[in-house]
Amino acid sequence: MSVLQDSMVVAFRGGARSYPEKAPFSPSQKYPEYSFSDTNSEANLAYDAVRQVFRLAGLDAAHFDSSEWNPLRELIHPGETVLLKPNLVHQRHPRDPNGWRYVITHGSIIRAVADYLWKAIGRSGKIILADAPQTDASFSEMVRLLSIDVIRDFYRAHNLDLEVIDLRQEEWTTREDVIVQRRPLPPNAYGSIAFDLGDASEFAQHSGSGHYYGADYDADVVNRHHSEGRHEYLIAGCAIKCNVIFSLPKLKTHKKAGITASLKNLVGVNADKNWLPHHTEGAPVSGGDEHPDPGLKHRAERRIVSGVRELSMRLPVVGPWVHRVARKVGRPVFGDTESTIRSGNWWGNDTVWRMCLDLNKIVLYGNSDGSFREPLRENRKRHFVLVDGIIAGQGRGPLNPDPLAAGSIIFGTNPPSVDAACAYLMGFDPDKIPIMAGAFRGHRFPLSDHQWQDIKIRSNHQAWNKVLSEISREDTFHFEPHFGWKGHIENTRVSENFAEAVTP
Repeated sequence: MSVLQDSMVVAFRGGARSYPEKAPFSPSQKYPEYSFSDTNSEANLAYDAVRQVFRLAGLDAAHFDSSEWNPLRELIHPGETVLLKPNLVHQRHPRDPNGWRYVITHGSIIRAVADYLWKAIGRSGKIILADAPQTDASFSEMVRLLSIDVIRDFYRAHNLDLEVIDLRQEEWTTREDVIVQRRPLPPNAYGSIAFDLGDASEFAQHSGSGHYYGADYDADVVNRHHSEGRHEYLIAGCAIKCNVIFSLPKLKTHKKAGITASLKNLVGVNADKNWLPHHTEGAPVSGGDEHPDPGLKHRAERRIVSGVRELSMRLPVVGPWVHRVARKVGRPVFGDTESTIRSGNWWGNDTVWRMCLDLNKIVLYGNSDGSFREPLRENRKRHFVLVDGIIAGQGRGPLNPDPLAAGSIIFGTNPPSVDAACAYLMGFDPDKIPIMAGAFRGHRFPLSDHQWQDIKIRSNHQAWNKVLSEISREDTFHFEPHFGWKGHIENTRVSENFAEAVTP
């Protein structure tokens, strides 16, 4: 039994404000428990931060600083299969050629965690590193940027097989944000599994049926899977068939969800993103959430967009060309997405959080035949989280954020707890972020057995080493929210301890 309870989150705040450059990102010193012979001549504070967060967690404490220290042995067993799930959303930052460092999980974090996973599962175990990036992203380019190929080859030289899988069914080429080519991708050996949550879905009482928009121009697809009581998702087989998911999200703000951490990270285990509702078309007054107050100009834009999307689907060459011209002409009139609210990119998005929580329910309770286990705590798949917050992303996340050197690694055994801790330490109020508030409510398939106010932080940073809700706002970061969320999620709470101190 782990000494780390689900309501405990470990937050290491150290001196790392950058990542090492030299792959495969071996540690810069030979720690007693280190299983390999090579070390890195370059300082590797990222590796040390991962090591320190496991030490702070008290995992296998009796053996720390010895060759026997195996911190994940209490969580993961020899011979098990682990899905290692980083955040590989996109390789390109629109303003900074090196912006991927604060958009996707860094390779040095992947390497450090994988080392400790191998120590726990041994040579009879398996690690599958997999994700489904944005469809117009290049998986192979991210593998190169993060040196995942170098890490894989390093392990193979030691007879350890790290399997690297792109979970998407196709990859797109886009020009000026318009799809101009679609390439089918080869299926992976684990296949995909369809699940129907039915009335256990977060959409069961939602009025958006028939008006959902997914990830492609053809909205009929997503609405077929979310209608007449059905709420269907297609999930990558490896996410269901593995014994453990070890999530490695990036600490960032998000235009549709407020923040993105482990709960949002499971969007990457789906096998078809167009089954996923991202927003509900229409105004809030009619049950939509694409825009807070769509005026005449916005409504005109939506009619034009609907027409050019239809043209793009029906006319393979001419359609995309017209679509690109329309976007170019329309941008000065209707505004750029990086400065204008549209497509559910605001605090009133009532759709995407439901989709994310549905995915978490499926992964925790789903069987490989598409059925569900009894919703008991002991039946949940183990899902552990380590958040890469060394260089985090603020502002226009998830793809166009500004960097914030937080120097932090956040770890826990319960995804809602970890995400609530991330939100609070970013300077946000978990109760004001729907994906956070929803994760702690009672569900048919519960994701937690406590409230976020019960979370305790264990940290080397003394100001954080207390009950989460008692940490002073002054001792948290002050991430800038996405502009569509600004003024709506910032933490304005006064802790009880602070209130007592200022009461006459």
